[in-house]
Amino acid sequence: MIIDVHGHFTTAPAAHQAYRDAQLARLDDPSRPVPSPAAVSDEEIRESVERHQLKLLRERGGDLMVFSPRASSMGHHLTDQATATAWARASNDLVHRVERLFPAHFASAAQLPQTPGGDLAPVVAELRRCVEELGFVGANLNPDPSGGNWQTLPLTDPYWYPLYEALEELDVPAMVHVSGSCNPNAHTLGAHYLNADTSVFMQLVEDDLFQRFPGLRLVIPHGGGAVPYHWGRYRGLAMRLGRPDPAELLRNVYFDTCVYHQPGIELLRKVVPAENILFASEMLGAVRGADPATGIAWDDTKRYLDRLELSAGERESIFEANARRVYPRLHARLTAEGR
Repeated sequence: MIIDVHGHFTTAPAAHQAYRDAQLARLDDPSRPVPSPAAVSDEEIRESVERHQLKLLRERGGDLMVFSPRASSMGHHLTDQATATAWARASNDLVHRVERLFPAHFASAAQLPQTPGGDLAPVVAELRRCVEELGFVGANLNPDPSGGNWQTLPLTDPYWYPLYEALEELDVPAMVHVSGSCNPNAHTLGAHYLNADTSVFMQLVEDDLFQRFPGLRLVIPHGGGAVPYHWGRYRGLAMRLGRPDPAELLRNVYFDTCVYHQPGIELLRKVVPAENILFASEMLGAVRGADPATGIAWDDTKRYLDRLELSAGERESIFEANARRVYPRLHARLTAEGR
């Protein structure tokens, strides 16, 4: 079985975005009525998914995708908690409907209603609703809700502990994933995403977070940003700071394969053990189209992995076993279904 742990509903029906536009318009003009979530039909969802994510999943040999709302649209930089909660709830309900319409191919991960430095109680509440009531198997955690301005405390700060306690209790992992950039110096897809992946790893190097939360599991996407390329730098810095070797973080930290060229995938595998690599594509996300030099779609990451010299055990780990281990609720669901 091939499990893709990183997919977003980037092709959601237009009515869903219209609801968001109405929310934003009301923030600009509070005299406007509070908008209601869009009325999206099952047929609209089917058409969107069948023509896009499901089509590519099948064509590229995948079986199941962990699916979450569009990351760049999470909009955590807005400070209004009621708006953030309503938007996250509507977005999560929409991806849950995708899962219900295509249960063999999708499992859901939650958007959390974060705000810059805001109260985490509604964030935890939405996580619990999604996991306990809707059966979600994971969540996306934004380490920088301010959108490239880094106004929130590091992920190792006690501010985040209530969320970590809930993640441990519910036994679901969090994928570290920022939203759109509000900083013109950091392009959302080309800089902000990768900056966040890299910055969070260094935050973990500097702290003992997993001693306090040994059951917490974090997935750093996009191949870990600059981490594999600069592994020696992190080891050297850890020694200089009197910190443990970064390899110890691999008990709790995992990296996905959203790296869009062959040398990058090869480097990821050389540096990171196969047990810590999760197959992912983020298809129809940041990079679309094909590499003109190879004809391979940038986000067809399975093609890159297929060219690696992997043992049968390593392939099984990367494509399936690691996802089942890191996402135990997904494993339980698949096992109950006889898969």
